[in-house]
Amino acid sequence: MSFTIKLNGTSKTYDRKVSILELLPEEKRYDYVAARVNNRVRDLLYEIYYDAEVEPLTLSDHDAINTYEASLRFVVAMAFHNLYPDLKIRFSYDVSRCVKVNLLDPGVRSDTAMLIKVNHEIDRIVKADLPLKRNVVSNEEAARIYRERGYDDKLAILKYRPEKTVHLYDCDGYFDYMYSHLVPSTGYIKKYKLRLYTPGFLIQYPRSETGGEIPEFEDAPTFNRILKESHDWAKIVGADTVAGINKTIETAGDIEFINLCEARHNRMLCELGQLIQDERDDVRLICVAGPSSSGKTTFANRLRIELLSRGIRPIRISIDDYYKSKEQCPLDEEGKPDLESIDALDIDLFNQNMVDLINGEEVELPKFDFNRGGRVPGRRLKIAEGDPIIIEGIHALNDRLTTSIPKHNKFKVFIAPQAQINIDDHNPLSITDLRLIRRLVRDKKFRGASAEETLSMWPGVRKGEFKWIYSTQEGSDFVYNSMLSYELPVMKKYAMPLLAAIDRESPYFPVAERLMRMLKFFVGMDDSWVPSNSLMREFIGGSCYADV
Repeated sequence: MSFTIKLNGTSKTYDRKVSILELLPEEKRYDYVAARVNNRVRDLLYEIYYDAEVEPLTLSDHDAINTYEASLRFVVAMAFHNLYPDLKIRFSYDVSRCVKVNLLDPGVRSDTAMLIKVNHEIDRIVKADLPLKRNVVSNEEAARIYRERGYDDKLAILKYRPEKTVHLYDCDGYFDYMYSHLVPSTGYIKKYKLRLYTPGFLIQYPRSETGGEIPEFEDAPTFNRILKESHDWAKIVGADTVAGINKTIETAGDIEFINLCEARHNRMLCELGQLIQDERDDVRLICVAGPSSSGKTTFANRLRIELLSRGIRPIRISIDDYYKSKEQCPLDEEGKPDLESIDALDIDLFNQNMVDLINGEEVELPKFDFNRGGRVPGRRLKIAEGDPIIIEGIHALNDRLTTSIPKHNKFKVFIAPQAQINIDDHNPLSITDLRLIRRLVRDKKFRGASAEETLSMWPGVRKGEFKWIYSTQEGSDFVYNSMLSYELPVMKKYAMPLLAAIDRESPYFPVAERLMRMLKFFVGMDDSWVPSNSLMREFIGGSCYADV
């Protein structure tokens, strides 16, 4: 039976299965990493046998980067295995949009000699252009292979896999499973940089947001410290892997796990409250910022209660109430209002209001009416001498917003979920995907937005975060890790139906498919025991701060 394939505006009919790789010009095959086939991401060796529209993907496409990065991790893991067969490594996402190579064996430390050896081995593997062969095996066969090779981490997650088969990749006798499509052969891995970053290494790789090039390295010691603290705590409670989280839920139970995670948030709030109390004579503005879906609103409310318990009486102000109308906002590259820009805020009015409040004057604050698309009169406030103001919004840490307030009067808090969770040693979960799931659930719950609507806005949100937010983290006085290790098991029942409702023909189906692949490994969890003041309630509903 014949079928038609449309590629680059040209249609051609075939009467046999044809791989995507066969459709590509010979001289450009290595320029592509994957392809969309009827809006579903496929590897280049995928064989088409039905009417289809094919879109080859380069490194400027986000879905292609996922395939490339997974393939790069495979090659790096293979290089370490070839050189140090008894050394276990673990990948994680780290500073400067890099992948971190963690050396798990006690006493083994990274050094320049190891860097050179691994670099040479990766180059050798890439130059050899070895095929990456995908083998479909049963879960039982996969378990046997994992046991033979000592892959205890992969064995632990296998029991939670809903499918009956595993797609193992084999390259010159090295087996691994990367939970992703891979490139056809090692010769496709043309761009990477291995950097010494004791006690391990960093792998820099191309990013779609930089046009398929490797971005400049920018160290972030504060971010790195928080990631390490997050991982150390997760290891203590057995929540640094998906299998560990599932086991904790199954053995300790929902109530204990929820309370354990909430206790950590309470402890961080207590530490922060003490720091602010110690500097009470100087602090006038408590600035709270972070990327989308970090839990800023709930955090600001909980911080206010923490400070009240210490005899400090702050007021809370949302920076969102200072948005200009769309007609007054700056335009982005596409000529649309750029609502992520700091210049979309009335900076002059904000500064004047803050100065007046600090000086003891009564101020009528604005309130942004999103239905009208403009500001209307809001609360009238006056604060007592010495009481601080909590300001919350994505630009709260940007000194341009508060130029009239001396730096020593500002206490800056950066909030974001900083997770270090792995499916197995070679497959880390994306911190960004965690926030995206939060936003999908929240937007549906409180704004009636479909998953497709949220996904359509996400690239613009991410672009704004890189431009305006992440650079402010390193100048903060305190970083609050809003990650709750139980949240993905809770989110699963809310997010999966939203993602499953996205049609296969939708341009957002590839993202939905990736998120569902991640969530499916978590056991579900009852959320009835989640406290009403939990940051999680900001996304799933039932927050005691809903009307505050």
